[in-house]
Amino acid sequence: MAHSKRNEESIKKKLFQKVWRELRGSAKQGKISKDLSIAVQMMKRIHSLLERYPEILEAEHHQYIAKCLKYLGFNDLANSLDPTLIGDDKNKKKYSIDIGPARFQLQYMGHYLIRDERKDRDPRVQDFIPNAWQQELLDVVDKNESAVIVAPTSSGKTYASYYCMEKVLRESDVGVVVYVAPAKSLVGQVAATVENRFTKTLPAGRTLCGAFTRDYRHNVLNCQVLITVPECFEILLLAPHRQKWVERIRYVIFDEVHYLGREVGAKFWELLLVIIRCPFLVLSATINNPNLLTKWLQSVKQYWKQADKIMEEKCISEKQADKCLNFLQDHSYKNQSYEVRLVLCGERYNDLEKHICSVKHDDVYFDHFHPCAALTTDIIEKYGFPPDLTLTPQESIQLYDTMAQVWETWPRAQELCPEEFILFKNKIVIKKLDARKYEENLKAELTNWIKNGQVKKVKRVLKNLSPDSLSSSKDMVKMFPLLVEKLRQMDKLPAIFFLFKNDDVGKRAGSVCTFLEKTETKSHPHTECHSYVFAIDEVLEKVRKTQKRISTKKNPKKAEKLERKKVYRAEYINFLENLKILEISEDCTYADVKALHTEITRNKDSTLDRVLPRVRFTRHGKELKALAQRGIGYHHSSMYFKEKEFVEILFVKGLIRVVTATETLALGIHMPCKSVVFAQDSVYLDALNYRQMSGRAGRRGQDLLGNVYFFDIPLPKIKRLLASSVPELRGQFPLSITLVLRLMLLASKGDDPEDAKAKVLSVLKHSLLSFKRRRAMETLKLYFLFSLQLLIKEDYLNKKGNPKKFAGLASYLHGHEPSNLVFVNFLKRGLFHNLCKPAWKGSQQFSQDVMEKLVLVLANLFGRKYIPAKFQNANLSFSQSKVILAELPEDFKAALYEYNLAVMKDFASFLLIASKSVNMKKEHQLPLSRIKFTGKECEDSQLVSHLMSCKKGRVAISPFVCLSGNTDNDLLRPETINQVILRTVGVSGTQAPLLWPWKLDNRGRRMPLNAYVLNFYKHNCLTRLDQKNGMRVGQLLKCLKDFAFNIQAISDSLSELCENKRDNVVLAFKQLSQTFYEKLQEMQIQMSQNHLE
Repeated sequence: MAHSKRNEESIKKKLFQKVWRELRGSAKQGKISKDLSIAVQMMKRIHSLLERYPEILEAEHHQYIAKCLKYLGFNDLANSLDPTLIGDDKNKKKYSIDIGPARFQLQYMGHYLIRDERKDRDPRVQDFIPNAWQQELLDVVDKNESAVIVAPTSSGKTYASYYCMEKVLRESDVGVVVYVAPAKSLVGQVAATVENRFTKTLPAGRTLCGAFTRDYRHNVLNCQVLITVPECFEILLLAPHRQKWVERIRYVIFDEVHYLGREVGAKFWELLLVIIRCPFLVLSATINNPNLLTKWLQSVKQYWKQADKIMEEKCISEKQADKCLNFLQDHSYKNQSYEVRLVLCGERYNDLEKHICSVKHDDVYFDHFHPCAALTTDIIEKYGFPPDLTLTPQESIQLYDTMAQVWETWPRAQELCPEEFILFKNKIVIKKLDARKYEENLKAELTNWIKNGQVKKVKRVLKNLSPDSLSSSKDMVKMFPLLVEKLRQMDKLPAIFFLFKNDDVGKRAGSVCTFLEKTETKSHPHTECHSYVFAIDEVLEKVRKTQKRISTKKNPKKAEKLERKKVYRAEYINFLENLKILEISEDCTYADVKALHTEITRNKDSTLDRVLPRVRFTRHGKELKALAQRGIGYHHSSMYFKEKEFVEILFVKGLIRVVTATETLALGIHMPCKSVVFAQDSVYLDALNYRQMSGRAGRRGQDLLGNVYFFDIPLPKIKRLLASSVPELRGQFPLSITLVLRLMLLASKGDDPEDAKAKVLSVLKHSLLSFKRRRAMETLKLYFLFSLQLLIKEDYLNKKGNPKKFAGLASYLHGHEPSNLVFVNFLKRGLFHNLCKPAWKGSQQFSQDVMEKLVLVLANLFGRKYIPAKFQNANLSFSQSKVILAELPEDFKAALYEYNLAVMKDFASFLLIASKSVNMKKEHQLPLSRIKFTGKECEDSQLVSHLMSCKKGRVAISPFVCLSGNTDNDLLRPETINQVILRTVGVSGTQAPLLWPWKLDNRGRRMPLNAYVLNFYKHNCLTRLDQKNGMRVGQLLKCLKDFAFNIQAISDSLSELCENKRDNVVLAFKQLSQTFYEKLQEMQIQMSQNHLE
């Protein structure tokens, strides 16, 4: 202990001496000119010496620092440090920077200001000193507690995940930690990080890390760290015969949990949070109401605390010793705490500066955008400043100067002047926290101006802070390569350029590459890269000579080490030659070869050796490698996993420094950069996505300042993005018919019946939608009863709630409700047996005509993609008869009509009952103006009297909608149900398991189904499908793979259900599954060969 302390002191002294030498060097430079950059460097050293090495500083050091301050003109600061210092007026005039010390530090040193960080090391963390909130997270994991963690992007919240994994791995070889990623694109990256971070010797049959997505499964049930996505984790948790595995789970980590508030996929997140018994960590950078989320999760944990207590008491009272022992081992192995902590980190380590890009005279210009310019006086008055709208120290100075300029007699101008502000006065080291408090004082003062009637002055302040109107070109797309080049010249790379159309992502990257090719000159070879290769060649030659002298038998370890060394060096040269970096001028590539060289020589692995061959046969592989030569890449959801991984790895390694991408790259994928550019407007660019994407800017440990640029985004949209708060988490409707069926399957067939029932009750009781909302809970209870009634009618459950024959098949296809229920309905009616007739008697093969009809039916159920109504009347180059999917055969069509009618009647009855628990006070308000039309004050209104008279036959219909003559009968019409239903009932037509052959767009136009599945099956080709069917190749591949997966699932399920293995339906689905898979494989091989050519 004493030895390590002496070492630490020795290192500290060496660092002190280094900083001291740097200060003296910068002081000498400062005597030559009044260069502010030199003054900044001097003050940086002074800050470092006074803040980090106060115990080493002696009197002579203080005198020298005071002298430096005197040179800069900071007399008061110099005298506070050394009152005996004699003034030198001649030198003062010569070297003084003529700016007050507080203003100078805020204006020119804002991002250099020292952050308040802990100085005491934590033995649990080796690589860095954790912040207070990070230390609290480690305490949470050590105590087996749960936590909601809200911290900005790149703040280090993911570290707690790895500490949690390490704890579980250290405790035993049995425990499992599950990491739930928001998208499968993140699964591979996290799995690779886990594999590289941890090593452990495990018993035979067990592995360290596994992954589970819809199209990839690896060591799912025999790993200790499982990386998965919500929908796949839900499958494991609800599978009746996987509950023994579930009991092994020690911790669950939910990343990007704000997806709980989205319409798509939210139900998965909510179910997972309420059904798990073990502790959990919930991570997010963008939750607006974390207190509500924490309280809801705490209520869930209290339920589990009570449930565990009841189950334990029941075991003891029934004297079931073995069962009780198993229960205690399974659920109390870790002294689980039922507390849920809220851990907040509201401060980004690095500030973000916003800039607007304008095009003038065929050039790109940048204007700084002050965050306050996004606000209005109404916003400030009603809502105050958005909590995440923070200012850099420079922006605080700009705000103060503007306020003082607008109101010349401002009473508090002197008090809030930087040099007079109480936290800055005579302070040599102004810290980041001091600047943040100054910012808060300015915001509070501006708010007081509004309260005290100075609204016009505030409007002038906001107007003066706003940039001039944007100057743009008619064709901003052509200016995009110039934008990238300007950022390179300003040293703002690496950068991610966000767009929202997959096709544009590749096109923009290609345009930048073309721009570089046009400007390339052969007179500037990549000399830096050549020097690296030459240096590595010398190392290789030394290694070869050493190898000749060493006998492999006498010293095998050393020989093996030298062999690896030789391979690693050769790998780098091979990699550069493959990308042809050596032939490209330094000015014509954005690749950072120096960073790549450093990474490879420091990190001796074979990642880069594998990365090129993996994309050799992929669809975009050739194009991606050509772009990588120029330091460019692109990334979107329709790319193969290997292609996205190729771009991610090269970006992190430093070879690629310009990436065009869609919003999928903002889903927690570790690709930090110096700058983020929003290069395309879209309806998907909202407050939440803006914060997720902009959070990528500013690499901790590399950049003290992140940059956000807006290119071709309207100024009003920019202001809305900055001023809007992140939407609050609001629960979505949690139940569906299939989910209720799966819960009943779990309750009746679970490995542990008591545990299974407790999980089912937790799901039904703890919806976020119904949290502290009694009426919503009543609606959910009624929907549950409606679901049970329907499942019994459709013969999935018996009257006691136990599952029957086809429950498992419908449950297996749960991701396709209501198609799964309709499919089973067709199956039970014998329609598939009527269709699937063999080619001849006694044969087990089916004709092409039968197969095509079967594909037609299944495409109507499981290949549902709609054609927008606007394309139906367009002058298109293809035959609509081939693009629009044909209707179902007549017998199937009639059966679907009967099914829909029966379900619709039951659903309408449910709505009539549910309407009795509705809040009618809110219903008797006009939807937009919120004007009430009840009460004595409205008795004389003709409109009100008409609205209130509409009662007969209008129980579940909104009183306002009654004006259009709608009645309860309109609940049976699919095109009107969502428009006429009571607004506060909390239910929509999507909760009814109805299947229509078309869909209505927001203008009431019918959108038919796309025939892409049938076209592919008939022609086995994608070369023209993307043009004819209006779908991108990547989207087509994804949908066709999903369709193939469903056919395989149906075939397997039918084989298990049917005792007669020669049943025609079983054989037909087996033939179709095999044929479709072969066609898909053949097409993918053909595509790979075409790309190679």
